[in-house]
Amino acid sequence: MRIGIPQETKNRETRVALTPEGARQLAEAGHDVCVEQGAGTAAFLPDREYEAAGARIVSTAEAWDADLVLKVKEPVEREYDLLRDNVLFTFLHLAANEPLAAALVAARTTAFSYDTVQLDDGSLPLLTPMSAVAGRLATLEGGHRLLSSQGGRGVLIAGAPGVAGARVVVIGGGVAGSNALAQAVGMGADAVVIDLDEDRLESLAATYGDAVRTVVSTPEAIEREALAADLVIGAVLVPGHRAPRVLSRDTVLAMRPGAVLVDIAIDQGGCFEVSRPTTHDDPVFTVGDVQVYCVANMPGAVGATATAALTHATLPYVTAIAGGWQGAVEADPALARGLNTDAGTVRYPAVAQAFPHLPADPLAAPGPADR
Repeated sequence: MRIGIPQETKNRETRVALTPEGARQLAEAGHDVCVEQGAGTAAFLPDREYEAAGARIVSTAEAWDADLVLKVKEPVEREYDLLRDNVLFTFLHLAANEPLAAALVAARTTAFSYDTVQLDDGSLPLLTPMSAVAGRLATLEGGHRLLSSQGGRGVLIAGAPGVAGARVVVIGGGVAGSNALAQAVGMGADAVVIDLDEDRLESLAATYGDAVRTVVSTPEAIEREALAADLVIGAVLVPGHRAPRVLSRDTVLAMRPGAVLVDIAIDQGGCFEVSRPTTHDDPVFTVGDVQVYCVANMPGAVGATATAALTHATLPYVTAIAGGWQGAVEADPALARGLNTDAGTVRYPAVAQAFPHLPADPLAAPGPADR
């Protein structure tokens, strides 16, 4: 199979969908690996390393004209004309992106989304490594924005001798939220985590003891904790669906002057009412006296680390798809759940629900267990 790896086009996106070592494994399996010229440069993976691994360096058009196209981020509008009736494997977040859903349907693309590949236990094996990276970055970026030089409250997350650390509130205790929490605790924050799942809160309490205060999620609790916070990190995820809005504009307007919001869920539409996507070049906007950080490709800030982590997770699935996607779907329910569009129809139930006017034939894959 001819496998294409285009260069990413999203603002400051430094990741690439495949490392040279991943390219070597696919080439040794007999596949024709076509990497767009310069695709790995921003992750410090030069073309010569791909060529040494057995890949070919090609143009943009050739990379997109492959049987299977691997990307990191969803195609942006200027790439819609490159879509066709081949297989695309990338992050899509379609439930929050109607124009892309319509473009994939129109192009008859067989599109699998990393973020909806889901194991029987409900876990998301391809989203997990990037969620972990984004969670850790959220605390680091939030701490940076709290500096007076950045317009923040002048509060150090770690505090100082005799001075408490910043109050960091994490909404959502999943992979991204727990990694944000771990980073906050490690930096010495006065940390709070809010979640609906009391078992999850109990587990976090057992891990961190008195270093973290756990709170069961209610609208009243979220408002109360946000008003007392220096930094609020939103990490709410409903797999495949648009993120629920858990923090109102009115609450944001009443927060402490110089406080910071970081919305990790922005790829799925954002979990704060005020959220809108931002870029690495222009990462924050203000609502009242609060800074809001909503960069939609946070792991792009650490492209070398994130590219390696993503390839480790995706390569087994890429190998399966390259052997024939229909057979791969039949053999692996987790991959079947990742199918979002095919043959001019929406196949993922939550996307069909979000955009009922698009033609749909939801795939009847077994649902995750124990959810």
